[in-house]
Amino acid sequence: MDKFDFTVVEHSEAITIFGLSKHSNDKTQANDIPILSKTYYEIVGKNNGEVIPFFVISKDYDINTKDFLLLIGSQIENSKLEPFVIPKGFYGKITIKPKLGLMWGLSIGEAKRTFYTQWLPKMDYLPLNMEYEYHTEMSMGRKPQLDIFFAIKKR
Repeated sequence: MDKFDFTVVEHSEAITIFGLSKHSNDKTQANDIPILSKTYYEIVGKNNGEVIPFFVISKDYDINTKDFLLLIGSQIENSKLEPFVIPKGFYGKITIKPKLGLMWGLSIGEAKRTFYTQWLPKMDYLPLNMEYEYHTEMSMGRKPQLDIFFAIKKR
């Protein structure tokens, strides 16, 4: 667990994003994210990576089926995109820094498992079954990094 440094932060305001959603699961998400992203970028008329900040949200995870609602998007409004509100409140936050950009999936998966199985049980918080990746300029380049936020509430 020393590899990950989780902190608790508070969002004092809700964040509205506009994007696309799809029912996904642990087995299909690696394919679902690029497909949704491609459609999203076509709708907003931008190239992949040109929209910053960019959000990848997982919500309503079912531990038995491994299914969840996947949403991707940004704060660019467009009538072809659906709005989604990231609520104000408390979030567990981790910044991951994979050695290679190709290692995002493994790094994100490991961070999520560590959050739910090691960090959260020791804390005075409960999960709210919603998390999101926050991609910024820092997500690109030779030393990429990415913030992941996990919605939580006090016990």
